[in-house]
Amino acid sequence: MTLSRDSRTVPAPVMLDFADPGIYARSTPLLSQRATVQERHDKFIPLPLPGTDSMIKANVPMASLTSFRVGGPAEWYVAPRRIDELHASLEWARSQGLPVTMLGSGSNLLVSDRGIAGLVISTRFLRCASFDETTGQITVGAGEPLPRLAWRLADRGWQGFEWAVGIPGTVGGAVVMNAGAHGDCVADILVDTHVLLPNGSTEILTPDQLRYEYRTSALQGSKKLVTQATFQLNPGANPKELIALTDTHKQQRQRTQPYDFPSCGSVFRNPDPHKAGWLIEQVGLKGHQIGGAQVAQRHANFILNCGGATASDIFQLIRHVQSCVQREWQLWLEPEVKMLGDFQAG
Repeated sequence: MTLSRDSRTVPAPVMLDFADPGIYARSTPLLSQRATVQERHDKFIPLPLPGTDSMIKANVPMASLTSFRVGGPAEWYVAPRRIDELHASLEWARSQGLPVTMLGSGSNLLVSDRGIAGLVISTRFLRCASFDETTGQITVGAGEPLPRLAWRLADRGWQGFEWAVGIPGTVGGAVVMNAGAHGDCVADILVDTHVLLPNGSTEILTPDQLRYEYRTSALQGSKKLVTQATFQLNPGANPKELIALTDTHKQQRQRTQPYDFPSCGSVFRNPDPHKAGWLIEQVGLKGHQIGGAQVAQRHANFILNCGGATASDIFQLIRHVQSCVQREWQLWLEPEVKMLGDFQAG
């Protein structure tokens, strides 16, 4: 199946076939000795991923892969294009005794200036979409960008995903964190998700098993890796009306949230019944800056990289905001952004 380009979002993705049984059965040889791997790492020489066409790269700057545009290097980095390559990546990490970090669009992430040890696996090329006209369900790969999917569904007249157009993340991350906007969220429409276990087997989980709550799920902090998800939509709507609604959601986000500087989106979860941005504004922190990191003037729940910010600047500003809000309101703001790496020593 060939997908057309959509100028409203991103270029067409590399497709992956979930129905191919061979991708789960192929085995891959392991790299030989750790010494050779270390030599290649020290010299920034890419390694071929055994049994695939992919390359494992050394010391890849995370600043180029996250929306904050900060962060030190990934010790090793690979971007598999098929499920068998994802399996091979995990097998290689096991053979080298390396921890694994999964990376989607990098939009809800703060990586320390020291970088990330082990292997970072990007899902950005694991994209596909399979429509079931009979049930009104769509199965999508973990790397599918949410805005792109929202536009595709609106164009098709499938209602129920318009809210996601302004969320700069991928399906995998959305399933893990129960992403949402405009009163809707992933938990409302998810049928099930396929996750890859550390032993290489696949498990299918339902929303009940994921124990969804506000911006969290049982997958957070686990070693289960989302590879695909199936959503229940409502086909038969007027495409023009859905496109107009989707555009309204997009414009509303752009009017109320700052997009002129790099950020991760909302930094803190909203502590019911309050909005985190309102609490931060009430303690006078709009515009407060540490280094190159600033609390946004337009929306106080955003922290911006105004140029030259380090991950440490952003981390210190997050902690400062938490302390000020706690002192004034006796509330500790929980970060929505995921932090990776060593910040205390950074």
